[in-house]
This record gives sequence, structure tokens and C-alpha cells, in this order.
Amino acid sequence: MCGVIGILLAAQNGTVAGELLEGMHFLQHRGQDAAGIVTCGPRGRLYQCKGNGMIRDVFSQQRLAGLIGNMGVGHLRYPTAGSSANSEAQPFYVNSPYGITLGHNGNLINAPELKSYLDTHAHRHINTDSDSELLLNVFAAELEKTNKVRVNEEDIFTALGGVFRECQGAYACVGMLAGFGLIGFRDANGIRPLVLGERHHDDGSVDYMFASESVALKALGFRKWTDVLPGQAVIINKATMKPLIRQVVPQLTYTPDIFEFVYFARPDTVIDGISVYRSRLAMGDQLAAAVAERFGGIEHIRDHIDVVIPVPDTSRNSALQLSFALNLIYREGFVKNRYVGRTFIMPNQQERRSSVRMKLNAMEMEFKDKAVLIVDDSIVRGTTSREIVQMAREAGAKKVYVASCAPPIRFNHIYGIDLADTKELVAYSRTEAEVAQSIGADDVIFQDLDRLVAACAGDSIKDFEVGVFTGKYVTGVADSYLEHLEELRSRNAQFRKLGNKAHLIASGGAMNGAPQTIEEEGKAEVDIGLYNQGDYK
Repeated sequence: MCGVIGILLAAQNGTVAGELLEGMHFLQHRGQDAAGIVTCGPRGRLYQCKGNGMIRDVFSQQRLAGLIGNMGVGHLRYPTAGSSANSEAQPFYVNSPYGITLGHNGNLINAPELKSYLDTHAHRHINTDSDSELLLNVFAAELEKTNKVRVNEEDIFTALGGVFRECQGAYACVGMLAGFGLIGFRDANGIRPLVLGERHHDDGSVDYMFASESVALKALGFRKWTDVLPGQAVIINKATMKPLIRQVVPQLTYTPDIFEFVYFARPDTVIDGISVYRSRLAMGDQLAAAVAERFGGIEHIRDHIDVVIPVPDTSRNSALQLSFALNLIYREGFVKNRYVGRTFIMPNQQERRSSVRMKLNAMEMEFKDKAVLIVDDSIVRGTTSREIVQMAREAGAKKVYVASCAPPIRFNHIYGIDLADTKELVAYSRTEAEVAQSIGADDVIFQDLDRLVAACAGDSIKDFEVGVFTGKYVTGVADSYLEHLEELRSRNAQFRKLGNKAHLIASGGAMNGAPQTIEEEGKAEVDIGLYNQGDYK
């Protein structure tokens, strides 16, 4: 689950890097593992700066000043099954053909087959475990089939048809051809979000922007938005500044990942015409009905619960609406340290466990001698929930109930959210009572799946990707791929224990270089993507 962004300014002498960085700040919640920007300057020359860490760790004023040009793409990486090496920071780049840069949000479920295909048929070298690199090379291989010195929009649409044909899974991508223009496309099921926006100037010129979430568009003054639809691609040639939108392949389904609404997206975002904020309010109403049923009806709620307390930040909207629906007192019992990142994205179990208490502090006055209903967006491994319940008890709560805005998560997430392997999920093969016992709560109330879908549905969206709850994925999935994911996660865990020192071709050395230039013709070092925040070895 990453964040992608791309901007093309109408002013040929404009500098896009600052706005890319500003937009990325509004998407930082989508990835804390790595960040990167590639811009395109005069004569199709590309400039790049990327590395591990959050935006503040990767970019400085000096590095930003070296990113020249009026067109660029940015990426925020959330680690899935790959490693956290600098070589996996995006956007990725290949010099052949034409100089292509790509940022990818999602996950491909046929990655092993694609790697074999690229090796044996396309003869393209893959340097990382990232399926984003696979997708980029499939696109490059399809473009090579044109055998042209320069391509046009029809050639690109044809090549993207090959991408849709070969790549299975979830993907929302923003790419750039050196000196040509900006590209955005979305998988045929619309699992991952992508929005296109326009910003009009008094002289009639128009800037264009792709982003994972509408909040980034709004923040930068892009007022006219449209969702890139499943199976669609958009090409914006910098010479014409006219977006061409085409349905490259038929829409298979329109099923966004429901976890965007439950947890991942910002509440002030609109995805596929659906307000995330209103969805979370509706989740609170639906969850209130489930809580009332558990305790024998709304008239008996006060016999069991004294106060509703959210786990900040994602569950606040739902918890407040639930308290209103049940006529219960709402209190902010946990104070959040805003300088600690999202524990969900922490790379391993031990870091999650230790970071919960750095992130949250329980206020004794809101817990002491009370029966509390703690509302959270979901319960995944149970690690965070276990710590939170324990903190509530230490603060003096006499009863601790936990309500989850999501149903029990019992299956692997295969489309880009690294929840855990199935057997690590706390609800795997457990009843609700057993989950409550595992996390130390007096009881756990889960949202019903039909109620969750009803809360999120909009005018055009009635169905969602809900495989984490049902085990039935919209694209289908082979057992061999689930085994592949578990193998990658195991390898990644070992890799992190070694502090990234075991990577065979990892970047090393200085962290203070200026962004390097990537010539349109490219260099051998560039093609294997060895970067460390502006330097390459």
C-alpha cells in the first residue's frame, strides 16, 4: 500500500519538485519506508533523489533544488513482501527503451511467473524482489516491440494493453517517459485508487496531477477531479497538454479494497466518489447496532458500558458516531504522541510492540473504575490490541470491551497491505471469544461484513475487495503465490535482523549527495537502481 503522485506543469520553465514534495506530505500515511522523486528537465534529462525513510529523512533543500523540470513523479513506499533495501525505493527507472520512470501502488499475484517470463523471453534483468520492478519491465518490453525511435500515444496504449494482459493483481501506477509526458493507469478491478486532477490558470493553461488520494489534489489547488476507472489509462503529452483517456481493457469489476475506507486512507479523502469520512461515520452506526445486540438492546447498554474511547487516530470518527448512536459518553482516553509513526507499518513484531507505548498514553481519569468500550478500526495480529487492553487495565478500568469497525481478519492480504501471514492473524481459526481471551479483553465485538459493505457503498460502488475477511479474492489466487509471499516475508524478516547488510547489491556510503542526473540514453549503473538518497555506487 504505497502512495503515488505525478504532476505536469503547463509552464515549460516551471519547477515541479516543490509541489511534488508538498503533495507527498499529504500521502505520507501511505508509506514510511522509503520516498523518491524523479523529474524531467530540458532535452528529456531525468533527475532523481530517493532513499529509505520518511520524506524528512530523504529530502533536503539542497537535494530538492537539484530536481529540475516541469514534470515529475513521486512515490512513498510501504513495504510489503520485499526487502527495505535502498534499491527498492521508487520510482523505478529503466533506460531502455526511451527512458521510463514508474511508481506503483499495489501488488502482483503472478510475480514469480512474470520474473521467469522477463528472464527467458524478454531478456530483462530484475534486480530486486519488488513486483513494481517487474511491472515496469513488462511495460518496457511491450514498448520495445514497436521497434520505433520515438513512440506516440497509440504505441503507449498498445504497450499498456500488454501490461494489463500480463500483470495480474492490484496496481495503480504513475509513470513518465523521458521528454514525452505523464502516464497513469489502474488495474481492471480498480482495487487500488488513482485520481486525476486539473488546475486551471487565468491564461487558459492547465496543470495536471495524478495522486493516490484526492486530498493531495485539493491541497495543491487541483479542483477538477476524476477517478481513473478500472482498466483505464491516461496519457498526457507535454507537447499538447491534452489528456487522452482510454479504456485499454474491459472493466472486470469495480471493487476497491475496502481496507482503504476502514484504515488506510485519510478521512478527508474521496475515493471513487465515496467520502472516507462519511464511510467511517456509517461504520460507527453499523457497529453500534452490533454492540447493542451483544448487550441485549440499546436500553441495556448503560448497564454494561460507561464510556466509549477510540484508539487514535483512524477510529475516532466511527467511535464518536457509535457513542452518539448508543447515547454513551465519548472520551479521548488515549493521548497520542504525534511524532511516532503508524505502528501498523512498523517492519516487525518487536518494533510494533515497543512502539505502541511510545505512541499512546492512557489517561487514568478516563479509565479508573469504569467499564470502557475501546473502538479500533481493525484487529490484525492482536499485538497492538493486547498492549492497549493492558494499558486500560493498568489505568484502572474494571471492564475492557473492544469493538472493531472491521470483521475478523482471517486471511492474507495479497494486494499490497502486509498484514501478516495467515497463521499470524489473531482471528485465524479463533472464535470471537478466543480472540478476546488472546488480547486480554472481557469481550470483543466485530463488525458484520454486510454491515461494513453497506457503510462504504456509494452510488457507483456496491461491491468491494474483501478477501481478508472471506478468503475469496476478486482476482483469485493460487496457493503457490501465498507460499511465495510467506517465503518473501520470512526472507525479509531475516534481512531486517541483519540491518540490511546482507543485501548483495545494496547501496552504501554517503547520504549527503545531490540528486544524480539520469541521461535519456542511460547508464549501466542506473538500470540496476543502486541509489542511496542521491548517491549511487
